[in-house]
Amino acid sequence: MKDWKTGLLILCAALLAVFGKKMYLARTAMGQAGAEPEAAEADADRDVRRVALTFDDGPHPVCTPRLLKGLRERGVCASFFLLGQNIKGNETILEQMRGDGHLIGNHTFSHKDLTALTEEEAEREVIRAGNAIYEAAGVYTAFVRPPYGRWPEDLEFRLTMIPVLWTLDSRDWELREAEAAAEEVLKQAEPGDVILMHDCYETSVDAAFLIIDGLREEGYEFVTVDELIFP
Repeated sequence: MKDWKTGLLILCAALLAVFGKKMYLARTAMGQAGAEPEAAEADADRDVRRVALTFDDGPHPVCTPRLLKGLRERGVCASFFLLGQNIKGNETILEQMRGDGHLIGNHTFSHKDLTALTEEEAEREVIRAGNAIYEAAGVYTAFVRPPYGRWPEDLEFRLTMIPVLWTLDSRDWELREAEAAAEEVLKQAEPGDVILMHDCYETSVDAAFLIIDGLREEGYEFVTVDELIFP
């Protein structure tokens, strides 16, 4: 724990010193549906035709390797928010993620609602996942996606981490149908979107490939979330 937290503190201190503290908040999950017109236009100019595909709840022993293969074939880097409890036995998948240039993030250890826990319990959920990621891949991840998009106030100050939510939900977890999930994204996508998906369903993998192919036809580029947050 000491090695992971020391490295994480150094990484976050460097990020925050250069860029300041930023959060990517979901338009609906955090109740911030709008933005000042000038700020929105500036963001659109900055992120023209750039979106970030993000995948939660992995690594999955079957779906994640298939997804990684397809992303590699398409030359796309994505962001993976991992559950600590799913890492043991899947260490080679994390090594592949890192080798392919994907962003590896923290999705807590066991997918508990952090707002329903004590501060100590919530902190432990994140730290356990961070430890598991570090032990498997040697990555000091500074990014955390809280389950259900629920992040306790001031928890990032206790952990010195950057919470990352989403702006567009593919609803792949609900629809469980590739074409329907892809359509959900393709009809709503805008420059600068952070797209929520999961790498624990075969249909989600198929949907991701449809989304990539469809958005590329519209001139979109796929980047990792840190490239959107810190351009």
